[in-house]
Amino acid sequence: MGEIVFWTMIRTAITIAAVWILKSYIDEQLWYIITIAATYLMIIHPTVTGIKKFEAKNKNILDSTICSSCVHFDPSAVLCMKHDKHPTEDYIPCDGLHWEPK
Repeated sequence: MGEIVFWTMIRTAITIAAVWILKSYIDEQLWYIITIAATYLMIIHPTVTGIKKFEAKNKNILDSTICSSCVHFDPSAVLCMKHDKHPTEDYIPCDGLHWEPK
């Protein structure tokens, strides 16, 4: 999820700079339309698509691993906070030894 946030911030900075530069070259009403379109196309749509891909990629981990029911598990990052490692379907960071129910 951190990668999604990072690239959203980069795209936001680039979009703001591009729209600000473009402001002096075009009419104000057209600038508002371009700003709204650029915000959606450059920031919102890629972020939402990235979040959906992240959720689809990690659905099995969230649904069918022992980690997802542990108190040390952060579902927003799919991370074992005690061991600071990402579990997968085949890998459990603590091998179930430090599992604690929520």
